[in-house]
Amino acid sequence: MNLSQINTNLFKQLRFILVETSRAGNIGAVARAMKTMGYSDLVLVTPRFENALQDPEAVAFASGAQDILASARVVGSIAEALEGINFAAAVSARLREFSPPVLSPRQLAGQLVAQPELHAALIFGNERFGLPNELVEKCNVLINIPANPEYSSLNLSQAAQVLAYECRMALLDGAGVTHTPRLPVGEASEVGFHGEAASIEQIEGMYAHLEQALVTIGFLDASNPRKLMPRLKRLFSRAQLETEEVNILRGIARHMTGRHGKDKQ
Repeated sequence: MNLSQINTNLFKQLRFILVETSRAGNIGAVARAMKTMGYSDLVLVTPRFENALQDPEAVAFASGAQDILASARVVGSIAEALEGINFAAAVSARLREFSPPVLSPRQLAGQLVAQPELHAALIFGNERFGLPNELVEKCNVLINIPANPEYSSLNLSQAAQVLAYECRMALLDGAGVTHTPRLPVGEASEVGFHGEAASIEQIEGMYAHLEQALVTIGFLDASNPRKLMPRLKRLFSRAQLETEEVNILRGIARHMTGRHGKDKQ
């Protein structure tokens, strides 16, 4: 199967986001990894040094992928980097207690090919500290590369290369999904109709609205929230919420808040 026979939108839609990168060479090496696999959308979130995209080390490590650097963007927040994204995948070697569903790169690649409506972003953390827990909790999935458990240390560009390669191969093979949290292929629970996937911004707004409602009705103590909201985020992340579903949940939250106000009168 050649490229003209399959949906290649993933090459244009998949975004690589680097958060607080410390070394210019790693930015250039990621650009090179992306270009070798056909990807071009690169966004940097608050790199640790100025002029990151023009740094001589970044240009040298890009090694022919300077056009990726030239078209890349530098933004001041993860919210800006995720604009237009409805599926965020955090990449980390470290598992979290309240992480979203964990997928391998191959599972993720199959899912992105099978669901072309997803505008996905791969999020990579700082070389030393990785991604903060609060950012991982906002993502739809956590990508964990099944490396040697006795030495699982991949540098930033190596991790980006693995993800880019798996996504490219899934496209070239015309691979479907063998396992995803949303589409258990071949099982009776498979859903026939899929609406528009909710954006990260829509989901974050829903979480804020739901938290406000839970505080209003006294279910959540704002001064001592404990782990309720992280658990709810993990629960909803498994569902891959659609826009209509987010609107329903916000409607429920609105009704809860309104009913509580009437009951107090």
